[in-house]
Amino acid sequence: MLTLSIFTVLLVMLMIDVPIAVAIGLTAVVFFVAQGQVSFLAMLPQRMYSGTTGFTLLAIPFFILAGNLMNTGGTTERLFRFARALVGHVPGGVGQVSVVSSMIFSGMSGSAVADAAGLGQIQHRAMVDAGYPPKISAAIVAGASTIGPVIPPSIPFVLYGAITSVSVSRLFLAGAVPGVIMGLAMMIAIWIMAGPRGLPKDPRANLREIIDSTYAAFLPLMTPVIIIGGIMTGYFTPTEAAVVATLYAAALGFLYRDLTFKALPAILFASLKQTCGLMFIIATANFFGWFTIFERIPDALIMQLTAMGASATAFLWIVIAIILMLGCFLDGNAIFLITLPIFMKLCPLFGIDMVNFGVVMTLLIMVGNLTPPVGMCLFAVESFAKIGLWKLAYECMPYLIAILLVTILCAFVPEIALWLPNYVMGPIS
Repeated sequence: MLTLSIFTVLLVMLMIDVPIAVAIGLTAVVFFVAQGQVSFLAMLPQRMYSGTTGFTLLAIPFFILAGNLMNTGGTTERLFRFARALVGHVPGGVGQVSVVSSMIFSGMSGSAVADAAGLGQIQHRAMVDAGYPPKISAAIVAGASTIGPVIPPSIPFVLYGAITSVSVSRLFLAGAVPGVIMGLAMMIAIWIMAGPRGLPKDPRANLREIIDSTYAAFLPLMTPVIIIGGIMTGYFTPTEAAVVATLYAAALGFLYRDLTFKALPAILFASLKQTCGLMFIIATANFFGWFTIFERIPDALIMQLTAMGASATAFLWIVIAIILMLGCFLDGNAIFLITLPIFMKLCPLFGIDMVNFGVVMTLLIMVGNLTPPVGMCLFAVESFAKIGLWKLAYECMPYLIAILLVTILCAFVPEIALWLPNYVMGPIS
């Protein structure tokens, strides 16, 4: 009963537009006061501070900055041209190009919103110019942008690793295969719709264009090779890889003369605002997580599920249902921070691998990015597509279904995500 009351209060605050960070922290404060445990509020500043001082979390602002630097420079246009030369001629044309370019850009930004807001504008403009209806173009952009946090590097994986103490390197590797399958599923959906909807395609690129576009995109294409290769060879940690990605993105911007020193303050300030907003949520959520443990909510849920005779399969279906519902109202990072302190206690009870669980959770968060009223990728695309949020959400249904099918597949066939990290790093003993 207490658990239901806590999450009801939290959802009510969110529905009346209380900022996420405030709603999370205030919920815990309200219940401490209501139970006459005001003295425990002294833990609020301590837990907020400790929640944002982990070394792993340093990767987040640098990946945000790296994504903003790449979107400001000409890196995204070079990647799009390269993808267009490769797959622009297949059914679905530029729509297929958008998915492939997002898969490539995923190896650089680690953020769905960065992908949608930066590369997405190039994709949308190219599709509309090619004759795509704006609503179809916008839906493809929104769907493709969700690949960003699944293919490494990934800001959600960094956050998940910081909360659960799971290896971020192993999480990065675990996301690679599901991310590719996710992209292929979207490409199949576009292929199926291309004929009935009359989606145009490009003429097949000649060899000269393929060579020129590959040459132009070669250095940006090296970004994921440098990041993942450096982590796997031990040259740097995932946190240090974020710094390397930032320096490399800045170097490319200046090399191509798309980035100027005059533009840097605005990029840095935008990255600072995004980082502060996320860190404030992380800080208050750490206090909320401690509150749930103090109230023994995970223990109560374990006892309840055990009494029900719930299996691992049933537990996973419960998690899927909960995250899909929360995804309609909460930002993905907030969902991680609210639910993981509870779920991480339950997963060992059912023998669920925490690395694969991280992949499943991230995929579920991507579904939430495409579901109104709080779909972050929908907001990012609607800001420049101007077709209406609900119309855009309706057009995204094929891609949302594709992500959900991949999620269910990974949830119940964990080998899909785990074989690559186990092969590269060895199985967890």
